Amino acid sequence: MKKISTYIKLISIQLLVLLLFNQCQDNEYEFGEIIAPSAIQITTEIIGKDGANPNGDGSGKVKFSIVASNALSYSINFGDGTSKSIPNGQVTHVYSKTGVHKYTAVINAIGAGGTKSIKTVTLEVFSSFSDVEAENFLSGPNVGDQKKWYWQADKKLHVGLGPVTDDYGNGEFAYEAWWNAIQPWDTEKSCMYDNEFVFTRTATGITFEQTVGPAFVPGAYASVLGVTSDTCHDQTVATTMFGVKNVTFTPSNSKAALQGTYNGNPYRKTSFELSDGGFMGWFVGASKYDIISVSATELIVRIIQKGNGFAWYHKFTSTKPVKGPSYTYNTLVWEDQFNTPGAPDATKWTYDTGTGTNGWGNNEVQYYTDRADNVKVENGNLVITAKKENFSGSQYTSARLKTQGLYNFTYGRVEVRAKLPAGAGTWPAIWMLGANFPTVGWPRCGEIDIMEQTGAAKNSVLGTCHWFDTANNVKADFSRTSAIANATSDFHKYTLEWTAQTIKIYLDDVQFYELANNANLPFNSDFFLILNVAMGGTLGGTIDATFSQATMEIDYVKVYQ
Repeated sequence: MKKISTYIKLISIQLLVLLLFNQCQDNEYEFGEIIAPSAIQITTEIIGKDGANPNGDGSGKVKFSIVASNALSYSINFGDGTSKSIPNGQVTHVYSKTGVHKYTAVINAIGAGGTKSIKTVTLEVFSSFSDVEAENFLSGPNVGDQKKWYWQADKKLHVGLGPVTDDYGNGEFAYEAWWNAIQPWDTEKSCMYDNEFVFTRTATGITFEQTVGPAFVPGAYASVLGVTSDTCHDQTVATTMFGVKNVTFTPSNSKAALQGTYNGNPYRKTSFELSDGGFMGWFVGASKYDIISVSATELIVRIIQKGNGFAWYHKFTSTKPVKGPSYTYNTLVWEDQFNTPGAPDATKWTYDTGTGTNGWGNNEVQYYTDRADNVKVENGNLVITAKKENFSGSQYTSARLKTQGLYNFTYGRVEVRAKLPAGAGTWPAIWMLGANFPTVGWPRCGEIDIMEQTGAAKNSVLGTCHWFDTANNVKADFSRTSAIANATSDFHKYTLEWTAQTIKIYLDDVQFYELANNANLPFNSDFFLILNVAMGGTLGGTIDATFSQATMEIDYVKVYQ
């Protein structure tokens, strides 16, 4: 019985296998015959070609039209170091090498299963376009010259976004109208700030290579790729990031380049394209850049994202920015750390007292004193207190300290770490006046405001210079604003770097102000320091009716030369 049972099981298994085999046969699919493309026909039209111009009109443009039996798509190696996929077989290419040159284009007709058929076409094309200056700026003029470019991360607006089309009729298609708020050393973009982009002059042209990754993928393109947005990715996502690319220069043909302006200036009207999918750090599926402007030290470009109406604006520099400025003056020559409680050091500080003429010339309403109620050193800080109180005919008191006659200096770096007063109507200032103020008066003596804050805008600070324009016989001013967070609750560093060439002002080591200095300005002789909190007046404005008192605390003042 055992043998019969085993036999029956074997037969059952065989029947089951046969049944499954028949079912599998029923589900077989036929793919059909795979046929390579054939009968490739290539038509080329050299733009402007006629009897007088057998190689074209100098634009270097050639229209390619390709058809083939059983072809699904096409690709062309144009013979000038560039190539392109063209699904519909229609493309216009610009040959940019100056003069008449012969090119052999290799066309691939691609069929089912990746089968290919290849055909070549040879043509001679004339290009008269040349922008040697731009080429020299990018790479250098001599064969073997090489230049590295970096993100201009230490400046505002090193990345921006705007529309491609002129939907609003006000020129927004030519500048970063949609997004223009990026600050220096943006935290989200920090992953790309080590990028290096190398342009090299060769015997036949210019090459490009990104030598240090990664690639930043903005949200608008990350959604196309299906990857995490607004962050950096390596070459597994940006597969064309690395490797040497050829650079092709052509006349710009975008509306922005031909009709728009950027910061009031026209575009250069030159574009360059990187071969083999190359790009400069910002991955949006495109490789062609309009040069807005270029110099030996700065490159500003515009690139249109693949597949939509986004135009990105990028700024690069030939000197790699270092987070935190590289200052000219680094020898500490004078300081006050405010470590001794009580009155400020009398060897370093004196005072302006009273109400001054016309509220110190600004309609201020406080009475400046040297009382401990208004100024003292405690807990390692200088504390200047503005108070609402009746005092000598004024309704408010405060203090104004200065180094006049005790410490005057010409050129240097001034650092002040301070926490500013809260309350509408308070006007704190860290500033300097020319030491000849008593004899020549203001504004002929010159004034440098390292930090001022208005009574109404507590989320921003001002840097300003005032002087007298003798050529035009008028008072002159130059001012810049920087946004600031937590100015009244946290300490921030306010810095002046003053040389014979420039006056630069920084907030927390980020520059936001620069004025070119020269011999015609009053900023080339001794100045002294001033620290004060005013109430009301020109910049203080309306004082809060509930105001009682507010303080400016200063951790230290340092001067380097």
